[in-house]
Amino acid sequence: MNPTLPEGLYVITADALCQHLDTLLHGVEAALRGGAVLVQYRDKHASPPQRMTRARALRRLCDAHHCPLIINDDVALACEIGAAGVHIGQRDGAVATVRAQLGCSGWLGVSCGDDLGRARAAVAAGANYVAFGRLFPSRSKPDAPLARLTTLSTAADSLSVPVCAIGGITPPQVAIVRHHGARLVAVIDGVFGAPDIEAAAQAYTDALATYNRDLPSA
Repeated sequence: MNPTLPEGLYVITADALCQHLDTLLHGVEAALRGGAVLVQYRDKHASPPQRMTRARALRRLCDAHHCPLIINDDVALACEIGAAGVHIGQRDGAVATVRAQLGCSGWLGVSCGDDLGRARAAVAAGANYVAFGRLFPSRSKPDAPLARLTTLSTAADSLSVPVCAIGGITPPQVAIVRHHGARLVAVIDGVFGAPDIEAAAQAYTDALATYNRDLPSA
């Protein structure tokens, strides 16, 4: 069984980053140096052999940095390379089916938009975390429906699994989503669209650390 899901910066590979293996590896390594605690390999344009090669290389890189690797929407690939888990969207198959294919030891994340009902059903079917978004204007998915911060906080208060926030989150907004219960802050363009990927990741990591440090003591 995988250990407990980490909390913090969750980076998701951008389309431009995935065009070349070297670019992908250098970019992800920079994000890891900047403090990313979870990496998702999302690549909608590569051929199956390319995806296999890239996923294997990312697995080796993430292992070297002691960071789990999640595969987007491809449970067979996740199982083949021994990834930590898989993440599925709202049109990527039934959660229970993916859980059965993945087995009990892999993490399963599910995108839920602004839909608490989908999140509850996903958790009941075996999801280990649920993601809500987009929460703010997003360059990666500008046309995605808007999710409400109140949905995020209700999910965090009522569900038994970690909640992930995604969609246009900038470092100054980290405190907002953390305040509403997000334990994972997922970022695509905010890290991989930056001219200095490591510095961009570090800005999110610093914002998370500042929020945690400013929490009142129990």
